[in-house]
Amino acid sequence: MKFLRRKGFDPETRETFQPRLWLIVAGLALIIAYVVAFVAQNNKSVKVHFVLVTANTSVIWLILLSLAIGLVGGVLLSQLERRRGRKQRD
Repeated sequence: MKFLRRKGFDPETRETFQPRLWLIVAGLALIIAYVVAFVAQNNKSVKVHFVLVTANTSVIWLILLSLAIGLVGGVLLSQLERRRGRKQRD
């Protein structure tokens, strides 16, 4: 990141100010603040009807469950597609 380096400093002291590190720290702080606000806004209790069971749960847990199911489904489908690709090449 040439544009963030200060001119006129010797090479040893130039590296004491690390703009990339501070950008990463600020980005992580913003992500953490967003997640905390997201959880705080989605704490309402709802009734979820599964096939055989009904459960009362917070909206955030329902969102996280949906995310987990989607991630597992995506991984399984990508593995299936990769396996199909191998069979077609053979």
